[in-house]
Amino acid sequence: MFCTPGNGGTATLKGCENYPISVEDFERIKNLVQNQDISLVVVGPELPLALGITDYLQQHNIKVFGPNQAGAQLEASKAWSKAFMEDAGIPTAKAAVFTDAASAKAYIQTAPIVVKADGLAAGKGVTVATTVEMAHEAIDTIFAGEFGQDNLRVVVEDFLTGQEVSVLALTDGLTIRPLVPAQDHKQVGEGDTGPNTGGMGAYAPTPHLPPELLSRVQQSVLEPTLATLRQRGIDYRGVVYAGLMISPEGEIQVLEFNCRFGDPETQTVLALLETPLEEVLLACCEQRLEQVSLIWKSGVSVCVVLASGGYPGSYQKGKVITGIEDAEASGAIIFHAGTQLQDGQILTDGGRVLGVTAVGSTFQEAITQTYKAVNYINFEGLYYRRDIGCRVTVDG
Repeated sequence: MFCTPGNGGTATLKGCENYPISVEDFERIKNLVQNQDISLVVVGPELPLALGITDYLQQHNIKVFGPNQAGAQLEASKAWSKAFMEDAGIPTAKAAVFTDAASAKAYIQTAPIVVKADGLAAGKGVTVATTVEMAHEAIDTIFAGEFGQDNLRVVVEDFLTGQEVSVLALTDGLTIRPLVPAQDHKQVGEGDTGPNTGGMGAYAPTPHLPPELLSRVQQSVLEPTLATLRQRGIDYRGVVYAGLMISPEGEIQVLEFNCRFGDPETQTVLALLETPLEEVLLACCEQRLEQVSLIWKSGVSVCVVLASGGYPGSYQKGKVITGIEDAEASGAIIFHAGTQLQDGQILTDGGRVLGVTAVGSTFQEAITQTYKAVNYINFEGLYYRRDIGCRVTVDG
C-alpha cells in the first residue's frame, strides 16, 4: 500500500509506504501509480476529487475509487447540490443562494437559520445561527474570504430539528448500497455546544435510524440520487455520503451530501465491516457491486477524536504523542489523522490528531472501552469531548 502524502500512522504501518506528494499534484501521483504498478487508487479527501483527479487518472487507464469532477459537485458546491436535490425530488430544507452579503441579509427575517459557505470549507463553513445578528456575522465572514476567495457565495437554509444522522453509501454507478448508519458530534464542546468542527466523535449503527427508516432513505434519497446522476450522464463510482435530519415524526430530509468517506463516521462504520474493504472498493470501480456481500460484525462501535488545543481555531503542531501502543494493546483501533513521524517519534500535525475507536456488544461497553484507551494517550494541549455517545441509551 502506498499513501500520499500519508501521516504518522501510515508511516509506521507494516506494508505501507508514504510518498510526500501533494494531493493536487496529479502528474506525480500518476507517475507513482504507473512506476509502482498500483492496481487501485482510493481518493480520500474531497479537494482532489473536486479538482478532477479521477478524470485525470482515468485518462491514463487507472482504476479510481472516487467520483469524477462532475459528480464531486455534490459536495464541492452546496448551491449545485441543492438544485440537484430539487431536480431529483429529494426531500431537503428550503434554501436560497446569494452572491452578495446585502441580499443574503435582507432575505433573513427570523432565526434560527442556517448559513453555509457554498464551496469546500473543511467541515467548518456551516453556521447554525440562533439570532439574525449571528446569521449576518456568518454572512460577513464568508464574503470576507474566510473560506477562500473562490467561496464567495452563500446558501441560506431553513433550520431543521431532529436527529442528525449520516448514511454512507457505496455505488458503482449502477447499484447503490448503504453501509450501517452512523451519528457524529460536530460541535467542539460537550453537550453539543460551541462551533462546528469536522467531527469530535461518532458511533454506529445509530439507533436513531432503524432498518425501516434506512429502507426509506434508500428509496427516497439514495435511489433518486443515483438515477439523477445517471440522467445527467455522470458515471459516479465512489461514496455518496448523505447527512440527514430525522424529525421526531420520522420525516427524512437531506442536509448535505459529501462525495467521500466522512471522518469520524467512517472509523466507526469500517470497524464493523467484516468484508475486506479493498474487495468492495474494487467491485465499485469494476461495476460489480451487486455481486458483493457486505458482512457486518455484531455489536456497535464508538470513536472519540483527540484534538489539538484550540481546534477548530488556531493550534500548535509538533507535540510528542505518547501511549498509542498501550491504547492499541487495550483492544482499541487508533486511527491517525493529523500526525507525522519524525526522528522515531509520532508528533501532532493537525487539528484533529487521532480517532480512538472500540467495538462492544452495547454502546455502554464500547464507550467504556474507547475512553479506557483514550486515557493511555497524551500530548501537550490534548483536548477531547468526554460525552461522545451521549445521545444513545446507556444500556446500548
